[in-house]
Amino acid sequence: MNKTIVQAKGLYKKYSDGENELTVLKDVNLHIYKGELVSITGPSGSGKSTLLHILGILDSPTKGMLTYDEADISSMRENEKSALRNRKIGFIFQFFHLFSELTVIENISLPLMIKNKRNRLLSHERRSVEQLVQEIGLEKRSLHRPNQLSGGEQQRVAIARALVNQPEIILADEPTGNLDKENRESIYKLLWDLNKDKGITIVIATHDEAFAKTTPRMFKLVDGSIKNSV
Repeated sequence: MNKTIVQAKGLYKKYSDGENELTVLKDVNLHIYKGELVSITGPSGSGKSTLLHILGILDSPTKGMLTYDEADISSMRENEKSALRNRKIGFIFQFFHLFSELTVIENISLPLMIKNKRNRLLSHERRSVEQLVQEIGLEKRSLHRPNQLSGGEQQRVAIARALVNQPEIILADEPTGNLDKENRESIYKLLWDLNKDKGITIVIATHDEAFAKTTPRMFKLVDGSIKNSV
């Protein structure tokens, strides 16, 4: 039997300004197996990003339970949540969030230096980063800065940055939302290859239902609820 890495039970997320209340997620239940690739699809405003942020421990549900490897997140202190997030989870966003003054190598290295509380890489860490740069096909552009890269190349850097701490799971929020058709297909292929070759669990939130239907499992969010899963 496949091991469940993440499980959500009865998740609700509500926002209130004191007078009005908005329910973004309603009784969401899902589980994600270790090593699988799944998609979360639905129209804009359906709650995809909110759900992904909760799964990534960037936000907390109003009600419900989230577990990682059967550990209840709600029982953890903030420093424990942060340590779990840094150790197990990599993030890819629609907007690349690269530092304009840093090179490809430096942008990818940053999470590793933050994790190890150092402002430089050890030799074996440098080799690991250079290997990632090679895997994303940017070895000839490793000293370029983001404004010297195409959108697809910038997203590849963001993907490598998400991989540098060797996470168990990658959460990708509309990772191709700002890309043209050719670059969308290239990024999708890269994510598929990472799942297949490295066994990394990947969850992709996307409004691209045509792509979502190609993933082994698909959750469809409508008005904050999962209406069906495949």
